[in-house]
Amino acid sequence: MTGRIEFVILHTNDLHSSFEAMPRIRSFFEAYQREQPPERLLRFDIGDHMDRVHAETEGTMGAANIDVMNATGYDAAVPGNNEGLTLSAADLEALYGRQAAFPTLVANLRPSEGASPASWIRPRLVIEREGIRIGLFGLTAAFAPFYRELGWDALDPFAAAEEQVALLRGEDRADVVIALSHLGIAHDRRLAETVSGIDLVLGGHTHHVIEALERVGGAYIGAAGKFGSHVGVVRLTVDRATRRVVGCEGGAVELPAEPADEGIGRLIDRHRAEARAALDRVVARLPRSLPADADRESPLGNLLAMALRRFCGADIGIVNAGQLLAGLEAGPVTAAALHAILPSPINPCSMLLRGDALRQAIEESMDAERRSYSFRGFGFRGKVLGALCLDGVKVVTSAGATGRDRRIENIFTGGEPLDDERWYRVATIDMFTFRIGYESLARGERIVYRLPEFLRDLLGETLASPGLEGRISEAFEPRYLDARQ
Repeated sequence: MTGRIEFVILHTNDLHSSFEAMPRIRSFFEAYQREQPPERLLRFDIGDHMDRVHAETEGTMGAANIDVMNATGYDAAVPGNNEGLTLSAADLEALYGRQAAFPTLVANLRPSEGASPASWIRPRLVIEREGIRIGLFGLTAAFAPFYRELGWDALDPFAAAEEQVALLRGEDRADVVIALSHLGIAHDRRLAETVSGIDLVLGGHTHHVIEALERVGGAYIGAAGKFGSHVGVVRLTVDRATRRVVGCEGGAVELPAEPADEGIGRLIDRHRAEARAALDRVVARLPRSLPADADRESPLGNLLAMALRRFCGADIGIVNAGQLLAGLEAGPVTAAALHAILPSPINPCSMLLRGDALRQAIEESMDAERRSYSFRGFGFRGKVLGALCLDGVKVVTSAGATGRDRRIENIFTGGEPLDDERWYRVATIDMFTFRIGYESLARGERIVYRLPEFLRDLLGETLASPGLEGRISEAFEPRYLDARQ
């Protein structure tokens, strides 16, 4: 027996249901399993393995991801915001409490007072390998207002880290401490610098690739990008006599294009068929087609704004047309069709918004460059930002400098001119509160996030409820009027 022992740690993060990468990840892991003694190999996922933009996840409510993770052989995982904020507490209990074959670690999330217990949550874990006690704890991005709506308390991750490291180094007698952190690179660096006693931080959330481990304070930091483009490989060396880390090297490596594990491929195919069957259910029948257009208002965009306004009980409904990837044809509408045109995990919210902030957003939507702004993130899985679709508002416009630009002459709500100093109750989407797209909409107050509903849930409910033909007729009425008319 030598005086030192080397552990190999494989880690993934932010796969976002990139099922095409998962068979290759299994093969990558398997190659190390053939080379390494099992006691010296550890495999972790650092969150956002799931993303309901993909039908396999949507149609199985995450069961496809957990089955793949089980078959891949992860030793522990952390839930990211794409797990914690897009699934109900009951869904998470079924997935992590009953289906998962691995422990799920998160130290800064707990059920709110009066909520059901969560059997699946473990703040920390000690794994003993060849006499070395390896302590693990998990952290997830603390989107407290959102988690609160789902019955969770999201706690300060740094205070949680201090507590868990003290317990691991103290009563748990851990020789090595590893933080599994779905917080983002800036928070990971702060964690390494300010919380003593951590040897290694394996991170995610901000999709960063660390090709060679960073050294910050007394800890090393690693991360493996997004969508399965990379896998993290860390070689951590511990002195047997002192039971301390004496070496740590490695980083993210590109995932090879092949081989792909056939067993994982067959497992995914089976879940894909199950998801397709689940999403083929008919949720509504349309008496006429509802077109959509990202660059301007459309009947389907107006109907979505109406659904938001109705759901939140607001004066005004407002949503960007880029949320809709296509329109709907007359006839049966399936859950799959709604998922295809509204794939983004975007939640509704309500707020009080001054008239001048609303006016600014509508004015900005007159600019063609703003409407064609392309981005991804903050839940948005569309292509371009798009125009603003409205309900409860009429906008009188005239020709602008270009054929695609318009100039606002007047704005009316409730039959009265928009008052810049008045506060209006507005129903919109959570994305805007992050200062994304139309930034003035983030100036709202008394914001209430409405979870777990997505935009497609609201649209489906509107299409399925009585009085659809009247709402469709209303949706075809223009909100933007030409001053010459």
